[in-house]
Amino acid sequence: MAETTKKWADTGRAYRTYIRFEKRLSAHTVEAYLRDLRDFAHYILRMWDVEPRKVEPEMIERYIAWLFDHGREKSTQARALCSIRSFFNYLLITDKIAASPVEFIAAPKFGRQLPDVLTTDEIDRIIAAIDTSTTKGLRDSAMLETLYSCGLRVSELTSLRLSDLFFGEGYLRVIGKGDKQRLVPISTMARDRIQLYLERRRPLRAGEETVFLNNRGRKLTRVMVFTVIRQAAARAGIGKRISPHSFRHSFATHLLEGGASIRQVQEMLGHESILTTEIYTHLDSEHLRRTVEDHLNI
Repeated sequence: MAETTKKWADTGRAYRTYIRFEKRLSAHTVEAYLRDLRDFAHYILRMWDVEPRKVEPEMIERYIAWLFDHGREKSTQARALCSIRSFFNYLLITDKIAASPVEFIAAPKFGRQLPDVLTTDEIDRIIAAIDTSTTKGLRDSAMLETLYSCGLRVSELTSLRLSDLFFGEGYLRVIGKGDKQRLVPISTMARDRIQLYLERRRPLRAGEETVFLNNRGRKLTRVMVFTVIRQAAARAGIGKRISPHSFRHSFATHLLEGGASIRQVQEMLGHESILTTEIYTHLDSEHLRRTVEDHLNI
């Protein structure tokens, strides 16, 4: 067993170098892949004591079933399978194996529902249903256009500051989770709607930096944004299950369907790990598999 364990360790170190320096994955993503790989290797060694190149599809299926039997969530199972797939694809491209044992293993279906994806026509109808003859309507129109075209979290939208608007350069500065900053391109339509709203809104209180304000001149809450979306969707006659997250979710889906790489979508969404982006996207599994393989080769 010691010799087999050493082969897993040696291969794991070479794989780490590959994904860290050749694939240039983030340190967080590298650690996530390696953690999943270590757990998988321990299982394989305990059950069959075979080296990486001798792993068979049935062993991987047994491992995923073991995760299920031990109460691991389907998202954890899917992430583990993604990490295992990445590892064996590395062995494949470095000619260590002739075929990947993960090739025909499907990811587990998720029990939780993701928000419905809105079509671009449905998003246009929702925004068009807002009465822009009032300052509130101008705000709501600008807010929803920005939410979709920039793929923001609702917390990022409500926290957007005047100093984060770089319209001349065509982007926003977004403060995401963990106070991490990213630059996101902003559409001409969103920029124009924000500018029109800013021209019409009430004078700011001293020191107020927030872009989108309520009628008292204070920062909007998440509930307020949800209410705006729900009311606009009802006026547009759209019966889908919609929340602020639906706009971000649709943004990511439309990017991938339009040919963007999953790496680009990860950066736009501000996901620390690409595993989050892969699980998060709402494409059929075959389309997503091709997208990941085409753009990441993992």
